Amino acid sequence: MTDETKQTVDSETVAEQLLTDEVAPHIEILFEDDDVVAIHKPAGLLVHRSYLARRERFFAMQLTRDKVGCHVFPVHRLDRPTSGILLFAKSSEMANALCEQFASHSIDKEYLAIVRGNMHEAATLDYALKEELDDVADKDVDPNKAAQDAVTSYKPLLNSEIPFASGRYATSRYALVHLSPHTGRKHQLRRHMAHLRHPILGDTTHGDGKQNKFFREHFGINRLWLIAKKLSFNHPRTGERVAVETELEQEWLTLFDELGWGEDTLSGSNNSYQIAVD
Repeated sequence: MTDETKQTVDSETVAEQLLTDEVAPHIEILFEDDDVVAIHKPAGLLVHRSYLARRERFFAMQLTRDKVGCHVFPVHRLDRPTSGILLFAKSSEMANALCEQFASHSIDKEYLAIVRGNMHEAATLDYALKEELDDVADKDVDPNKAAQDAVTSYKPLLNSEIPFASGRYATSRYALVHLSPHTGRKHQLRRHMAHLRHPILGDTTHGDGKQNKFFREHFGINRLWLIAKKLSFNHPRTGERVAVETELEQEWLTLFDELGWGEDTLSGSNNSYQIAVD
């Protein structure tokens, strides 16, 4: 065996060992019965296997299956960098029923995001979006396909201004925003907030690169600041309305302190969303 061959074999062995030693991300079950299960998906975890991530070992679908002890069926998706509530069905029958609810927009989805700039007015944005196509997966899709309806309601909750320059201004301003998508287009919330000139922090595709770099370096946390906070749906078997809500990860609370949003501010009467900080 030549030295070059030996080095190649050794590097492959090290890579395999690193993968073997990798610890699975923690997922928390938020709701479960005989038909459905809702989990908290951490940021950075893919929903299921994809040709784009051949070297990934862990996926929300497989981790959920292993935790509940049965096969689960995805009924919607969260982008890889987005954390929060992810819903699965335990049978194809229940999955079809839930998918119909998503298609008919009868499921209520609520998100929290941190965006660039202060915001003061709540409104609903009705702004059609061209479908974002993947070079491989969507190679047969017509690139001239008409834009699809996309509607998002947004409501600013808190504003912050910190005495650090992140561009041409002497200070940096941010807002905590409550978002409710009424349609389910790819990257809808990220694209709609970018359209409003208030991109979500940490969005490397549609966001502000300079702000992302400042935010990452100044606060020492690298993620997309978007979380699926609450999901309400009709139970596919009983018809009962089910509301599932998740807690914010600790990194959100750490950042809130840095932005001047302490516990009193988050749970006070001036914050209509009443964010839990337990």
